[in-house]
Amino acid sequence: MSALINVISNFIRMTALEEEIVNELFTPLHLGLGEYFLEQGNICRYVGFIEKGLVRYFMNVDGSEMTIYFNKENEFVCNYQSFLPRIASNTSIQAVEESVLRVISFENLQRLYSGVKEGDKFGRIAIEYVFLSGMEQLKSFYTDSPTERYQQFLSSYPDLAQRIPQYYIASYLGIKPQSLSRIRKKLVAKK
Repeated sequence: MSALINVISNFIRMTALEEEIVNELFTPLHLGLGEYFLEQGNICRYVGFIEKGLVRYFMNVDGSEMTIYFNKENEFVCNYQSFLPRIASNTSIQAVEESVLRVISFENLQRLYSGVKEGDKFGRIAIEYVFLSGMEQLKSFYTDSPTERYQQFLSSYPDLAQRIPQYYIASYLGIKPQSLSRIRKKLVAKK
């Protein structure tokens, strides 16, 4: 059983025939280091499932990149604000590592919803997760200190701290790399 089928099966039940439908609708995509899943200004045309690798979401604001999110293995990647209404994206999604994905187009996603009995349920649960995750991140940005946000990052993504350049982590936390270095030194000194 593929990782994609395993992850979807955590949310819904599928017959063997429905698993075949899913496998046919998702097609392979390879991204090299630094390649884009989506560039700012383009319409997001796919939902991707990361089999191997890591991507970051970022916005270019006044010539400065602001990292806003990361996705890794066994997670879905998409800019839903662009994908669902079919409008230009204000966000880029770029491979931080060489990445192997399975992708599904908007049209094929509609086929999945109609061809898999609980497909709509899966779509609803997936988008609820994206919403809740985004709201938690936004709340943290306004209520937690940079140190608390970094500790939460380490707690939520312990494996990513070694895979992501520190300047992307600093950007994600909303601080300068020098500030992240000071936070890391303080945390090491406390141990």
